[in-house]
Amino acid sequence: MATAEELSPEMYAYRPTEEVRTAGQILTHIADAQYTFCSSAAGESSPMTESIEQTRTTKGAIVEALEQSFAYCERVFASATDARGGQSVDLFGAPTTTLGALAFNSAHNYEHYGNLVTYMRLNGIVPPSSR
Repeated sequence: MATAEELSPEMYAYRPTEEVRTAGQILTHIADAQYTFCSSAAGESSPMTESIEQTRTTKGAIVEALEQSFAYCERVFASATDARGGQSVDLFGAPTTTLGALAFNSAHNYEHYGNLVTYMRLNGIVPPSSR
C-alpha cells in the first residue's frame, strides 16, 4: 500500500519496456489476484465480479481497489485457524490448503513488489521497504 500511495500518477503509467505491465497494471493485478487467492482460502466465491486491471486506470481508483482487496484478505487471514488451515480448497482448478492459498497470495504480492521495486529504482525512488 505504501508504494501505491507514494507513486505519482505519472509513475502509474511507467513501464520500462512495452512488453511488461505498467506500475498501475501491476497494482491492479495484485488487487485482482488477492480476491482470487483469498476467496479460495475462504472457500467462497470472489466478491469482486469485475477485473480491476481492466476497469481501474487512475491512481485514486487503483489505490481504493487495492485497499479494498487488502481489507478483504485481512479478514480472511484473521479467520484462518489451525483447524481450517489444512482444509482442502480449490485454487485455479487444483487442490491446495487454506494456508497454501494464503501463502501463495503473500508470495505473489512479494513477487510483484519486486517488479515495482525495480521500476522505482529505475526512476530514482527509494522503495518503502528500503527506507
